[in-house]
Amino acid sequence: MTAVESFIDHKTNTEGQCGNYQIELPPLKDGEQYRFHFDATKCIGCHCCEVACNEQNNNPANIKWRRVGEVEGGEFPNTLQLFLSMSCNHCVEPACLIGCPTNSYIKLDNGIVFHEDEACIGCQYCTWNCPYDVPTFHKERHIVTKCHMCVDRLEANQTPACVQACPEGAIEIEVVNVKKWVEEEMEKEGNAPCLIDAKYTKPTTRYTLPKDMPKNLEPMDKDLIKPAHGELPLVVMTLLTQTSLIGFIALLFGDLASHFTNLHSPDFLMAFTIFLLSAIGLPFSALHLGRPIKAMSAMKNLKTSWLSREALALGIFTALLGVCALLYYLNIDGILRLLVEVVTAAVGVYGIYAQSMIYRVPAKPTWNRASTTYKFFLSGYTALLLLALIAVYEQKVEVANILLAFSILLASLHIYLFIESIRFYESVKEDDEFYYQISRAKYLLENDFKKLFTFRKISLFLSGIILPLFAIVALNAKSLGFAFVFLLFASVLGFASEFAGRLLFYSTAIKTGMPGNFFAGSQRG
Repeated sequence: MTAVESFIDHKTNTEGQCGNYQIELPPLKDGEQYRFHFDATKCIGCHCCEVACNEQNNNPANIKWRRVGEVEGGEFPNTLQLFLSMSCNHCVEPACLIGCPTNSYIKLDNGIVFHEDEACIGCQYCTWNCPYDVPTFHKERHIVTKCHMCVDRLEANQTPACVQACPEGAIEIEVVNVKKWVEEEMEKEGNAPCLIDAKYTKPTTRYTLPKDMPKNLEPMDKDLIKPAHGELPLVVMTLLTQTSLIGFIALLFGDLASHFTNLHSPDFLMAFTIFLLSAIGLPFSALHLGRPIKAMSAMKNLKTSWLSREALALGIFTALLGVCALLYYLNIDGILRLLVEVVTAAVGVYGIYAQSMIYRVPAKPTWNRASTTYKFFLSGYTALLLLALIAVYEQKVEVANILLAFSILLASLHIYLFIESIRFYESVKEDDEFYYQISRAKYLLENDFKKLFTFRKISLFLSGIILPLFAIVALNAKSLGFAFVFLLFASVLGFASEFAGRLLFYSTAIKTGMPGNFFAGSQRG
């Protein structure tokens, strides 16, 4: 039977039964759940499943809970074009559920990963975490939405819309024994060409693939390279909170040193400046949310979500910064202030560490590196430039010199990591697991963002090394005016450089997902 004849036969047999197509599934036993089975040998790439899913769930055209991708490969005349249809894989270890800060995801008794819309704040962290790019941000509703396997239809013994609509019967619902699947079958039947390895989240979707497939299958959209979202609110928030932490650690050591040496003690102006950085930066994260008014609920999942841990830790850190600034204002010195400062620094360090762990997810290979954590701490060298500027203004030359020495040290390490990241992009090979994503990121840096990348290279070196050295020379020559100008320029250029670097960090982070998905809709990447 041809594809057209099959479609006519399917339509005839289901005429007038839309929403009433019966399915017989055995009752679930302990350790079992429902799953999708996709037979790639039957799929003809008609996208009927996408359309049916949208109609069933009343989604606009740019929202895709089920998507059809295309891969191709081989050598003429033995070539292959393969279609893949995928929605939520209802994973055994769903990254969306584990990372969600508001506990908006629950895994039902039948194994379906269900999203509770009311609890969602639209932070879109799940869209980063899911290596299959399944959760989709719904701009009109200001929340994330996803496939729920038409659970209401399943409970009524009816097929999900995508299963019912497929003219070739390429999509089915099955019952799977989870333990047996993970331990014995998943590696062979749970992986498909150009998708991330199933080991990361243990998806339950079973694939039937053609025999003797070419080894060089590639996504059909491999040459369509689109930048990821720039995330401007997060650029500002992460930079200011990280800068605030490093500045505060310098404040702590300065206060400690003043008790044992003749160095000037830090003062209220320095403490208030550090507090202001975090107090301004932290609220910027709410502008990233679809529902900013519900921002406080981001701390509900401290057990598994790094975002929840970051929100709580940095909230406490900012509050303690305010307390420290007040202690300086009231001239309360001694062990009490040092104790509060030590606690504040410890909370801040954990907060920035948690912040870095938000980004170390397998779905974003250019983020998922130890250097991401190091960079998040080292970008705060700009805080030392700012404090040195204040010290020069207050004519505390010795303090300014010490701050500049440590600023150059941090900037040098930062430059080293910058060079290391360039080598990372250059060293990627075609047989690497994430070659597709990393090579795309490299292309964006060298083409779409070439000017910004060049600015980042030059400005990092100037603001981190050259201008601070000029300021030190001016200080030793007792030319405070020139030192102030050099430091002012270095501070402004340093913040601009870090802003550019963080914008590149977000914009070039190409994630894993459905290969050859030309109609991705509103997936933000």
